[in-house]
Amino acid sequence: MLKKKLSAVAGVIVLGAAVALTGCSDAVEPMTPTFKTNLDKKEIRNSEFGKVFPLHYQTYLRNNEDKIMTEYGGSVPYDKHDNVNPLPKGYKHAQPYLKNLWLGYAFSFEYRAARGHTYALEDIMNIDRINRYSEKGGLPSTCWNCKTTMMPQFIEKYGDDFWKKDFNEFRQAMDVKDHAIGCTNCHEAETMELQPYSEPLQDFIKAQGREWKDIPRNEKRALMCGQCHVEYYFQKPEFGAAQRPVFPWTEGFDPENIYTYYKGHGNSKIKGFEGQFYDWIHPVSKTPMLKAQHPEYETWVNGPHGSAGVSCADCHMPYKRLDGKKKISDHQWMSPLKDANLNACRQCHTDKTPEYLKERVVNTQEKVFSQLLIAQDISVRAHEAIRRASEFTGPKPANYEDLMIEAREWCRKGQFFWDYVSAENSVGFHNPTKALDTLAKSQQYSQKSVEAAISATNYAIAKEMDRDIKELVPPIKEHSRELMMDPAHLQTHEWFKYLKPFPKSEKVWEGNKRLVPEPAKS
Repeated sequence: MLKKKLSAVAGVIVLGAAVALTGCSDAVEPMTPTFKTNLDKKEIRNSEFGKVFPLHYQTYLRNNEDKIMTEYGGSVPYDKHDNVNPLPKGYKHAQPYLKNLWLGYAFSFEYRAARGHTYALEDIMNIDRINRYSEKGGLPSTCWNCKTTMMPQFIEKYGDDFWKKDFNEFRQAMDVKDHAIGCTNCHEAETMELQPYSEPLQDFIKAQGREWKDIPRNEKRALMCGQCHVEYYFQKPEFGAAQRPVFPWTEGFDPENIYTYYKGHGNSKIKGFEGQFYDWIHPVSKTPMLKAQHPEYETWVNGPHGSAGVSCADCHMPYKRLDGKKKISDHQWMSPLKDANLNACRQCHTDKTPEYLKERVVNTQEKVFSQLLIAQDISVRAHEAIRRASEFTGPKPANYEDLMIEAREWCRKGQFFWDYVSAENSVGFHNPTKALDTLAKSQQYSQKSVEAAISATNYAIAKEMDRDIKELVPPIKEHSRELMMDPAHLQTHEWFKYLKPFPKSEKVWEGNKRLVPEPAKS
């Protein structure tokens, strides 16, 4: 079924090209330029490519700009739960309950707006999700997969043993600037042909029975972004190489398809969730949860632009002329809205003004974001209802256990559907219909969770659960690994009582530099 869906997308692309060509009697199929770079086939340093392609490299370095904002996004790394403080700490369009919803998972320590791709290594090495207070990072080496040009070297050296190694083992192996996301994440060094460096993408193409060389170029251009701007998970050892990243696409690209996929592919022994995949157990509701990543590709692929054959690169890497004559793809990967003239949009929408196009985008995002906040609130309410029902000591119905399993199932699904839109980086614009439909379902599922939990108490908690969500469960404003070492911090919120404090530790890592001597080897 999935192969048919991709074939349909490719068919639209081919049809669109055919229609365009019929308007020009002398038109010929555009030829992809070929190069002989004289670079070694294993070259991965971005600066070396800059010597061969100085104009492209000039635009690539503009990804270092980190102060350009759009209405609902940008590249200033503000805390995405902070809607109180101004930039750069917080931003008006933030979701205040992120730390509540991800409590017990590393995302609750730090979740910020992303900067440009050139900061990928620097930022992941300093983010609080990775344990910098220990020799071991607490997350697998899989986390390097979409951050560096060094991945092919790691796989060549370690094979499938790479993924289950500890993240911190590779901190000192990389130059944070020259090995950040760059040229060889998309291009072969010798010829500059597009290449799928990503292991999970290669796995998926192989599973489809396809060959990279046979995939239409426009689909390849989208899959270059789809190597990383996707939902993925770390594989359980029962299904193959432990911690290897996998794209959960075999059922389809929509959240319902992916949620169905996660009904299997796991090793859960939790009653009611046997054999399912989960990322962590929420400490408050004891629900096995799913954390969505950033499903831009899955959102775009059957949206208005994806269905029309408009590639990611058409909007995010528009052609430009830098020397007055040579046309190149802009390698400053950014929102088209950051260009005041919206030139990327107006390649197709030639009859529209920049003001009109921007208004259309922001109007869509405004509607999606308002529903996103509602879905967030109901998801928090679901966790709280389950917490109260699980601690209820009064008379319970005969089907209490079944109702609690049902409440957790709806809670898990509702939050995943909310997160599918929340984690996607267009605030719904890549596919407005899918985004709004997904959020409507999230709200329904989370509300079903609340209702099942209330039923499990014979409606004894119904009145309390009807209170304003901000009174019922205040947003968690501050939470970090360092604060987790302070027992006093864990007295500041009702939900913190389900956490155990971390042992006191000094910071071991600052970026890729050690702050304490390396332990003596026995």
